[in-house]
Amino acid sequence: MNGYGTLHDLNGRFALKFERFFPRNPEEVFRVITNPSSFSQWYPFATGEMDLRLGGEIAFDDGEGTTYTATVTELEKPYSYGFREVDDLINISLREEDKGCQMTFTHTFDDVSWAVNTAAGWHRCLDVLHQIVNGQPVKWKDNSAELRDYYREALDGNS
Repeated sequence: MNGYGTLHDLNGRFALKFERFFPRNPEEVFRVITNPSSFSQWYPFATGEMDLRLGGEIAFDDGEGTTYTATVTELEKPYSYGFREVDDLINISLREEDKGCQMTFTHTFDDVSWAVNTAAGWHRCLDVLHQIVNGQPVKWKDNSAELRDYYREALDGNS
């Protein structure tokens, strides 16, 4: 599974974009992505508290005393799900393709100096999402350093 992310300049903001293919239909993938218990297994700091409606809130806890919420900004079952987490935007879109669906995961943010670490982190999170969608046990690979090295080189000049 490749699934490496790319960095895009958006008029002063930046977007990390990842594409992943799932051998499942969009309804199945959407159900996993928006299920509070599976969401909290792959999405950083998610508590499992989620009000799945436009304007609904998603609760987060960094485990070090900081709690915050995100607001659902886009919800079109089973094709798109988006939310604003502080100043960052997360958008997940699904489209039917071949015998499954293509997911595009986009994280839009301001500070490009975080791009390498953020890309490596999302890469790992999306690997775990892939495991969950495919009914596999969750196993976090110990590949943070190699992913940071990859993204440091791949995003060179952008971060």
